[in-house]
Formats: sequence, structure tokens, C-alpha cells
Amino acid sequence: MFDFLPFLIPLAPFAMVSFIVWTKHRAKMAELHLNATAEKAAQYAQHTGQLEERVRVLERIVTASGYDLATQIEALRYEDSERRLGAPVPGERAGERTGDKIAH
Repeated sequence: MFDFLPFLIPLAPFAMVSFIVWTKHRAKMAELHLNATAEKAAQYAQHTGQLEERVRVLERIVTASGYDLATQIEALRYEDSERRLGAPVPGERAGERTGDKIAH
């Protein structure tokens, strides 16, 4: 009935080593997945911060009296496109943003 038992005993160390290697692999994969998830969360937080800043600028434009809304939005679009291209924005000094001047 248990004639195969003598053949399984020498295979036990190989099975144990295989299980240990598999377990370490699974732990490493879980760690990599966790790191990737944390990196994505940081990217989402940064993107959310950028969007919140843009909304604040738009709120300042809308609530500021005496400003032409369309002109202000176009000025911000121009400023944003120039920043992406790396060119200096006309009328802007170092460390000063045009959007900050709107609400004054």
C-alpha cells in the first residue's frame, strides 16, 4: 500500500527548498507591488496639488472685481504654455508668478 514512501522521503528536501524559494519570490513580488502603488499615489497627490493650484487661480480671477475674465484666462494659458516650453514669461520677474498678481 505505501510502497512509494521510500521514494518520497529523498524528495522532501527538494520540495522544502522549492517552497522556500517560492515563498521568498512571492514576498519580493508583494514588496514591488507595494512600492509601485506608493509611487502612483505620490504621482496622484502631485497632480491633485497642481489641479488645486489652478482652481485657486481661477477662483481669484472670478472673484476679483474689475478684471475681464476672458483676458485673464488667455493670459494664464499663454503663461502656462511659455512655462512648458521653458521660455521666460513677459513681465514676470524671477520668483514671481503672474497668477499671484491677479488677486492683489
